[in-house]
This record gives sequence, C-alpha cells and structure tokens, in this order.
Amino acid sequence: MKERGTWLVPTISAGAYVADKARAPGYFPPQVAAKAAAIGSQILGAAGRAYRAGVRIAFGTDAGVYPHGQNAHEFELMVQAGMPPMFVLQSATIRAAELLRRDKEVGSVSAGKLADVVAVPGDPLKDIAVMRRVSFVMKDGVIYKRSGVAVSIEP
Repeated sequence: MKERGTWLVPTISAGAYVADKARAPGYFPPQVAAKAAAIGSQILGAAGRAYRAGVRIAFGTDAGVYPHGQNAHEFELMVQAGMPPMFVLQSATIRAAELLRRDKEVGSVSAGKLADVVAVPGDPLKDIAVMRRVSFVMKDGVIYKRSGVAVSIEP
C-alpha cells in the first residue's frame, strides 16, 4: 500500500463493535460469532502496522454497522492502535480531503476554503476521547450547536 500510495480507511470501530457483540450470547449465529470475535483485534493491529509502515490513512467509521452517534469512538481506537492524536485528527480533516481529492476546497481552515467547524470542551491532543463531546458546530457559517445545545435554525 505504501509503495503504491494506496489509502487505508481502517474503520476500526466497526470491527470493535462486532467483536463486542460476538460476546453476547445469541447475538450472532455461532459461525458468525467466532469470526466477529476475532476481527476487532485484527483490524486494530493491522491499522497500527499500517501507520508504522507509513501507509496513507484517512478517517472513516463504516457507521452502518453500529448505532448512529458513536462515530467519534474511532478517534480513540486509532490512538489505541498507536497513532498520535494529531495524526488522527488530521486523518479526519486534511488527509480525508486529500483522499477525496477535495483538499483545494476543504480539509483545513484556510482563506478561500469551505470551513465547517466543530469544537470540543478540552484538548484532544491530551485526551482524544473529548472528541465524543462536541459542544459547537458551524456549517457554511451557520451555527447549529452552541455550548452543547442544538440551536434553532430559521428557514
């Protein structure tokens, strides 16, 4: 992957979720449960090895596998796999924009770019889990969430 410049979007959270559910009796049929139980640690380990090898990595969650709203757990899992918090944050911004070939328009807060902004109540470089607690959201210059509370948007 490194040699060819191929991107990896590890979606560690999907593997972690199914591995967790595999431990719940009856959640999966036995043949599926065995595979699901093994997959979580394999995805985590593979993501860490890819990072250490210098593979290009972008953030993604495969969120259709688990309940909506848990996407930010991916930040924590990427750090657990051995990626530094700044690298993980960049994987969700600058690197994701590069992968989508939209880095001239999005991916960083720069003059002339579209800028959707989220803020969290803490320093994600010290505690990446703070990414689960988004307190401010602005999209296209419109504030949708302030102090953790949704803001009414007039049409």
